[in-house]
Amino acid sequence: MTAFAPEIEVAIARTRDDIAALHAELTRNELVVWTGGNVSGRVPGADLFVIKPSGVSYDELSPENQILCDLDGRVIPSTPGAERSPSSDTAAHAYVYRNMPEVGGVVHTHSTYATAWAARGEAIPCVITAMADEFGGEIPIGPFAIIGDDSIGRGIVATLAGHRSRAVLMQNHGVFTIGKNARDAVKAAVMAEDVAKTVHISRQLGTAIPIPQEAIDSLYNRYQNVYGQTPVGELQ
Repeated sequence: MTAFAPEIEVAIARTRDDIAALHAELTRNELVVWTGGNVSGRVPGADLFVIKPSGVSYDELSPENQILCDLDGRVIPSTPGAERSPSSDTAAHAYVYRNMPEVGGVVHTHSTYATAWAARGEAIPCVITAMADEFGGEIPIGPFAIIGDDSIGRGIVATLAGHRSRAVLMQNHGVFTIGKNARDAVKAAVMAEDVAKTVHISRQLGTAIPIPQEAIDSLYNRYQNVYGQTPVGELQ
């Protein structure tokens, strides 16, 4: 059995619990079908992450069958779940974690509306305030890349580095989201599908009205830095 310092063992166990539970949010929000899609989370304080096993039904996922990997995507031997193969997207997740140290969680889905935009190779324009709040502008398109190595990860990093959006539409493939932790990345995936659907419907009605950049900046700043915060006068 691979041994880690006690505090790292605790962090790994908590991350396993979180990742197993968060996969249920993908099914609850109808972002995935069958065994497609995945959530991963960085283990705080270690160069490790936890990711879904490949080809396992969502209703069979548990903390014990999540897979522990290093930041090169290698499965840590003699740990729970290590007898299974990790998600086919593991190399992409690992590349993101290696190159974006601020990222604590990565999610991948083929959610219907967002993937339809990806199939068109078209960014989702920022025409509703919810997009300005959550993504700070459009949801961009990433390059076409084949599953199996770190090509998808390279596309994610190249597209999102320095970009406000926490979601990218990988051309002809699907949606990848990042977050400060895995729950944050799941929220971004839920919101990406919601706005993709709304903007699609708006196009059926006519031409959507762009939001001015200064308004996008103001909305993003408020939502990210003010919304949900305790007023200064109420701090104890």
